[in-house]
Parts: sequence; structure tokens; C-alpha cells
Amino acid sequence: MSAAAEKDPDGDRLKKILDIIGSTPTGDVEAALSGCGFGPTAEVAELVLKSGTCYSRPKSAVRFFRWAARSVAHTPYAWNLLVDILGKAAMFEPMWDAIRSMNQEGGGGLVSVATFASVFTSYCARGNFKEAAAAFDVMGRYGLKPDAVALNSLLSAICRVEGGAEAAREVFERTKAAVPPDADTFAILLEAWEKEGNAERAKSAFGEMVVRVGWDPANVPAYDSFLSTLVRSGQFDEALKFLQVMRSKGCLPGINFFDNAVDLLARKGDCANALDIWHIMVSEAGLVPNFSMYNGMIALCCNVGSLDYALRMLDEMPLNGVFANSVTYNVILEGFIKHRKAREAESFLKEMSKNEQLPAASNCAAAISLFFKEFNPSAAINVWRCVVEHDITPAEDSARELIAGLLDFGRLTEVKKCADEMIDMRVELSQSTIDNMKRAFIKADKHQSYDHIARRLKRR
Repeated sequence: MSAAAEKDPDGDRLKKILDIIGSTPTGDVEAALSGCGFGPTAEVAELVLKSGTCYSRPKSAVRFFRWAARSVAHTPYAWNLLVDILGKAAMFEPMWDAIRSMNQEGGGGLVSVATFASVFTSYCARGNFKEAAAAFDVMGRYGLKPDAVALNSLLSAICRVEGGAEAAREVFERTKAAVPPDADTFAILLEAWEKEGNAERAKSAFGEMVVRVGWDPANVPAYDSFLSTLVRSGQFDEALKFLQVMRSKGCLPGINFFDNAVDLLARKGDCANALDIWHIMVSEAGLVPNFSMYNGMIALCCNVGSLDYALRMLDEMPLNGVFANSVTYNVILEGFIKHRKAREAESFLKEMSKNEQLPAASNCAAAISLFFKEFNPSAAINVWRCVVEHDITPAEDSARELIAGLLDFGRLTEVKKCADEMIDMRVELSQSTIDNMKRAFIKADKHQSYDHIARRLKRR
């Protein structure tokens, strides 16, 4: 028999057990399991308890656990799963019964911090912060020292609940004399204050962290949460001051702060500070900017006219595994147009074409207008060719700028040709554009050419 065809006995047992638990009335589960003709292995017992079936039928899970214990010694993991199942179901009395049984069963060795972490999470999920804290207080009865790891599990469970930061702070204040906090303790609290946007509490926690555990370059989450809280609270100048202090201690935040800071500075139009922050992020923290950060910085640089920086960042993006899209390219093109850099805009349009990035309709119209103002009608016509070839819509503004520019240069032959294209494309020409064409053709004594356009316009 091939390996693929061989049966998996554990897989079969798992399926049959789950079928019984899922379909049998709770009171009959043990009898049904006893009648199936086999017992589980320790591994199968764990898989059963991990299943959604047991979590959705906690009372049946208890009966399975009892039945399985007759033929196999449950692992510590299986016991913890049972505690978790009961806690998630808010069956707190049976949950504590299970913990007491664990303590008796293994001489205390089965109960662990992981067991209590599950208890904390179950209580906190239902907003029972006092009960979770009380569980922390009785850990010693089960041979466990309530240390920083256990405290962090409790604080983390509290802080995962919306509005839990203040309750976590109260627990911290009550326990910190007996249980010395570590860097992770403060990182948890600072993340909670960030989530709730409480800058004053964050400053207090940060100050205490520095006094108690000192500066540690590895404590990135704490620095990141603290500075992000200040930024989001509108205290950007304060955040910059703290950042400089951190730099002097060899400590830096993570990407979250830099992302928030770059976004805020871009919206404020503060290119100088944004570039400083960018330098710290890339050169000192060794972090890789994401796509939105690159786009935000490029837009900022283009807006204030620092187009060389924008192009440099565009070249950097693929080196960091970030790839520009049409939005990125159009932001740069818009920057060239805004700052009347016609030659650069013409060159960049060629690069866009080479990279298969199309200019936006608004940029096409603005580029056509710029090229005519800079006495470069051939570049303007090339933009129109791009509009026609790639069907860039809406094309009305580009058509208006093209006709106006060609009329100014007296290039009526191109006007007639382009007007035909516009009519074929069903581009709506404004009445003022039509009137301007009529006057120009009549003045140049080219009545027939205008009549041709007029007839086509009427047949639309």
C-alpha cells in the first residue's frame, strides 16, 4: 500500500471524537466516547481540546477531558487548554476547580504562568479587572512567584480591553513595590496610553521607566509608543525634544512613530523637519520606509520645490523593495509643472512612458498649458498624442489647452487635425473654444477648414 493510501489512526480518532462531542447531548458524551472502542493518545487529546468544537461546547469538553484521563495522562498543555475553554465560557468556578486539580495532580508542577495568563485574559475579556488582579494575588498558593512576567501578562490582558489603561495603571501602582517592573511592563503601559491618546499619563510612565529600568536600545516598542502618543496629541515639538534625548542615549523608536511624524509634517508642509526625521529613520534607526511614507515625502518635496530630493527618493524605492505607482509618478510630474520646470517635465514624461506609467488627465492639461507658455508646442502635442493613444479621460481640459495653444501659435493645420481627433473621441468642446477656432480660421481666410469642423460638430 502506498504512503498516501495508508490510514492515519490518530486522524480517524480525532474525527470520531469530535463528531461525538459535537453531536451528542452533554450528559451522554462520556458514555458515547466509552462505546467508540478506543482511547486517545496525549497528542489527540490536545488536538481535541484545541478545536472549535470544544470551545463551543465547554461542558462536553469537560466530559471528554474526564473520559480521556482514564487512559492517558494529560499534558500540561492539555490542562491549560481546559482552563482556557472554561474561562472563555465564563465558567469561572469550574475553571478554578480545574486549576486546583492541576495543582494536586502534578504536585504543583502543572500550574504555570501560562495557566494564569489564560485566567487573566478570560476575566478581562468580560471586564472583570478586579477578579483578574485577585487571581494574580493568589498565584503564590500554587507555587508561582508573581514576578514581572506574570504582572506583564496581567497588564497586557487588561490593556487589550478598550478603556483598560487606567485599570492597568492602578494594578501597576499597587504591585510595583513588591513586583519590580521591567522594560516590557512600561512598554505595555505606554502602548495602552498611546491607544487612548493620553499624553500626560504617557509622560509620567516614560519618566518612571527611565528612572527604574534606564535606557535600553532594545526597548523600541516603549519609545515608539511614547513618541507616537505625543505626535497624535498635537505635541510634535515635544516629541522632537524627546527624540533628540533618545538619540543622545543611543535609543530610537520604531517605524510607527516615523510614519506618524512624516505624515504630520507632510500635512504641515514642513519639509526641513521631515527630511531630518527621514534621515534619522533611514541612516540611524536602519528602518525601511513603506510605500505611503515614500509617497508622502515625495509629495511634500514636490510641493515645496525640492524636486531633486523627490527624484532621489523615487530612485531609492526599488532598492528598499518598494515600487512606485502612477500616483507617485504623477505627484512628481505635478511638482515639475507647478514650479514651471518645463524641460524637466518633458524629460520626466518620457521616463513615465518608458516605465509604462500614464500621466493623470489633470497633469496632461497642465503640462500642455506649461509647454505652450514655455514656447514648446511640440512637447504639448506629444502630450496630446499620449492622451489619444491611451484614451486618458476626461480629455476636455487637455483639448481646450491644446486648441488654445495651437491657435496662439497660428498652427491651424494642427488645430484642424486635432479637432477631428477630438470629435472622433467624443470630447466635448466648449463654445468658447469653438468660437476661438472660428475667429482664427476666418481671420486666416481658411473658411473651408472651419466649415469642415463646424459640419462635424453639428453631426455629433
